[in-house]
This record gives sequence, C-alpha cells and structure tokens, in this order.
Amino acid sequence: MTDEQWRGGFGPPPDPFEPQSQPQPQSQTQPPAQPVPAATGRFTGRTARVTALAVAVLLAVGGGTYLALGDDRDDRDEPSEARPSASPSIDRGDGKGPGVGPSTYDANAGIKPGEARVWLRDNDADLPGSGTSQYGPWRVGDVVVKAMTNELIGYAAADGQDKWKLSLPTPVCGVPPAPSADGKLVLGVKESASQSSHCNHLQQVDLTTGKAGWKVPVPPENSYDTALQFEMAISGDTVALARSAVMSGFSVTDGRKLFGTSKTNGCTAAGFAGGSRLIGLRTCFDPKDSRAPAQSLVEELDPATGTAKWSHTFDKGWTVGRVLSVDPLVVAAHHKDSKAWNITAFAADGKVRSQGAAGFGVSGRCNGFGNAGGYQECYAAAADADTLYIGAGKPGTSLGIEDTNQVVAVDLNTGKERWRTAEQPKGRTVWPLAVEDGRVLVYVAPGSGAAGSVVSLAPADGSSQPVLQSPAVSAGAESVFYTHNIRITWAGGRLFLLNGRVYGPEPKRRAARSSRSASSVAQPRRGTCRTRTNSRAGRTACTSLRPSSRSRSLHASPTAGSRQH
Repeated sequence: MTDEQWRGGFGPPPDPFEPQSQPQPQSQTQPPAQPVPAATGRFTGRTARVTALAVAVLLAVGGGTYLALGDDRDDRDEPSEARPSASPSIDRGDGKGPGVGPSTYDANAGIKPGEARVWLRDNDADLPGSGTSQYGPWRVGDVVVKAMTNELIGYAAADGQDKWKLSLPTPVCGVPPAPSADGKLVLGVKESASQSSHCNHLQQVDLTTGKAGWKVPVPPENSYDTALQFEMAISGDTVALARSAVMSGFSVTDGRKLFGTSKTNGCTAAGFAGGSRLIGLRTCFDPKDSRAPAQSLVEELDPATGTAKWSHTFDKGWTVGRVLSVDPLVVAAHHKDSKAWNITAFAADGKVRSQGAAGFGVSGRCNGFGNAGGYQECYAAAADADTLYIGAGKPGTSLGIEDTNQVVAVDLNTGKERWRTAEQPKGRTVWPLAVEDGRVLVYVAPGSGAAGSVVSLAPADGSSQPVLQSPAVSAGAESVFYTHNIRITWAGGRLFLLNGRVYGPEPKRRAARSSRSASSVAQPRRGTCRTRTNSRAGRTACTSLRPSSRSRSLHASPTAGSRQH
C-alpha cells in the first residue's frame, strides 16, 4: 500500500512481521514436501488496521440459516408458501451497549482504536434435540445468507439487520458450496416434510432478493435412482447433482435438464466440485474382482453436456477426499491402510503436474480422512497459479490432526514444500482464506488470550502483515466456532463464520424470550462451559460444550476515519 493510500485516516502502515526463514534446498532424490524450518515470527502482538476494507465477522454461534431467492418465476410447481418475509432490526453492535433483542452481548465493548467492529446475531428457532445442519454463509452484494432445514435468512452484511426470511414447504436435502455468479442458488428439496422422504426436487432461489424461483422434479435416471440427499455443485449456468451412483445436470436459469447418466459403466458418481470449472469425482470398481479395492477417478466435465474432457484414475486403495482448488485443480487423496495422504496438482489438460506425499498433517476436513463432508469443505486452503497455501501442523497418529497452527506453501510444479510459517500458540488455528492483490489472506482463530485476526502473507516467503483485529471481548464469541464443523466465507473485505451444526434454545432461554427486558445484560450460560485464558472474554461468552443455539453474527465495521469499500 502506498503512502498516498494511507492518508485517508488509517494511520501509518504497520511494520511487517518478522520474515519467515527460507527452506533449505532439496535434491530431486528427496521425497517431496519434506518439513521446512519454521519462521520465528508469529501472527500476534499487533493491533491491525482496517486498511480500506470494511471487515465483518459473521459469528453464527450455533444459529442456522437457509436462503432461497429469485424473481424469475414461472408456473412450474411453485409453492405459494415460499415467500420472503421481513424481520425486525437488531443490535448493531456499536459498542454503546447493552443492545436489544434476545442477545444483549456487546461484542464491541471496550473496542480500541484500530480494532474492527463486529455484529452479533442469535438464533431462537425451535429445533429437535439432535439439532440440524447449517449451510453458507454466502455473500451476495450487500446481503449475507445462511440456511438450515427449510428456512433461509438474509442479513445485511454491513450491520446484521434482517433483510428477508424465506420458508420452504419441505426440507432441504442438497446444497451446493456456492451460488452462481449472479447470485442464484439451486437446492435439493424433499418430496414431503418427512425426514425419510426422497430427495427428488430442485428449488431455485435468488440470494439477492430473498424470493423463490422455479421448482422442478428430478426425473430418475434408472430404476435404482432413489436418494435421500444430493451431492451438488454449480459451474456457470449448470447445477450438477450426484446420487445413487448416477448424475444429472440442470440449467440454473430455468431448470431445464441438460444431461444425465443412466449407465454407470462400472464407476459410480460420488460428487462434484464447482466454480470456474466442473470437476466430477467417481468411484470405480473392478468388474472381474468385486473384492478388489475401488479406484477414485477425477474428471473435468463440460457443464453444458456432462461430457468428460479428460479423466485421471488414482491407484487402487487411494481415495480422493477433497478438492482443495478448482483452478488450478488440486486434490487431496488418502490411503487408509498405509496411513498416508498426498496432494496432486493437474495441468489444464488433465495431465498430472505434480504429486507428492505431504510432510505435514492437516485436518480431516482438508484430506477427507474420517470426514464425510463435501468435496469442497476444506476451509483452510487457497491457491494461486503456482502455489497451494494450506493450514497444517505436525503429523499425528491419525491422518486427520487437530492442531493446524501453521500455513504451509506447496509448489504445484514440483509438489515440494516452499516455506511454512512459525507455529501459532496452542489453540490458534489458522485458515488460509484467499489470494487477493498478490497476498495470502489468513484467518487466525482466537486463543491464548487473543481475539481472532486476519493477516496477509507474502507468497514469496510467508512474511506477514496484519489486516484486521477483532475486539478483545469478541474472543469469547469467536471461540465457540468449532474447528471440526466451522464454515467460513471471506468476501468483499468481510469475514463470516458459521457453525455447521445448531441446536434449539434451552428451555429456560425459550421461556425468557417474551419477558426479557431490552435493557437486560447477557449473563453466562450455566453448566459446563468452555472458556479461553482471556477471563474477560470467557465470562461474557461462556458457552456449553455442545454448539450453542445462538446464531451469532459478529460484524466488524471499519474503524473511525476509514473508508468503506
């Protein structure tokens, strides 16, 4: 950032963090991805400036949201119940506390100069005892959306106010990782409200308006085509769905069926990865030996026709667990018997660019080991044209580790490790978010008495600079986002966090909703609580060990004097 850019009230630019140490040269005979000496600097000890970014943290602490939007309606099977409804405004989290509504926790209490403001949302929807899954968050324009069961809610990204709410007549049973470029999301929905009912319809929603669009049935590809859920992805104007060994593609715009497969040819459809390309994943079986290990197949599909442009089959015993990047294409595979995992990068034509065993550990969410989530549900990986940046840690006894407190850079041309950052203090998980303006943006979770922050790393050596810092009091709220199911979105200079599982409000809290005074002060929830070493944050955001019912949205606003993009 130039000196001229710093003259708009941001204060002087922060000094860079201590540079990372460089890896020692490796010979070609060494296995790829050998451990590299760590840097001595840590992402701590600074108050980050919000530099020309309006930064928000959506802390949906156990809260759920599901959204369906769209104005382009037609007469095909559109439920009259699917209409958005307005909701009351909520506490803006302006630090003037104590706030109003079900949550009176002020995430900005005692905010210091240079810290980013946040807003906090609570969810009070009644849910069964086992809770339900949440999806999102998706940022579309000035709205951020989250979803659960058969409800979708859009919030103002700037201050967390409710923009709209949409209820669907039947539960959701399939969700793509991201909407189309114009904000359309296509969901799989069940044929009835029964949880055991089949997943056999698609519902389009427009995330910019909160209105439901077209709804179409999914015709069976063969007599075995029945499913309770869809694996889905959107690429261009195509939404692709895999289920019961077959796959289909439909137009996001109007719901027309574009392609389908009635024959498996020995390979069952496992799922997709979407975005700028449509990547298909299949599991192939040996027709001559039913007991032989299956083989994973990766292919790039033409989104308009479903035709494979190329395909690559992995060796027997290797399972593709995650797609870490679509463009360039990078996948993680694991071998449960040999307790190994590797990273494979592909060229544009499908040829293997590099493949190598990793000399570090990652969460099961980033290599798929022991984790049945979606293929694009590693929220701790980002890539540019030549390098993968991934949240990592020391290898453990399992292929999926808990402590991922470093960022490791992997050269996609050689498969070898380029550099890694220093280890963060225990409990401070790191999440590479994106590569923007030539820098790697990384979320550093709260821990060791510090609130969460976002830093940027230099792609060349991993040297870091601060980007934003959450208020100290928000550390307690951020700490209830569990690493095994957190969902993260960085969009438009804002950070949104959402727990992947939510439970209903406690009976006492449910009864108190109607009688709680707007001026009351939030108290810690009684019982066993998980707290951080920061007693102040732990006191104000003490939460039971299971995910809270609260759907907290912490919005970090620009600091005083800063410009908002």
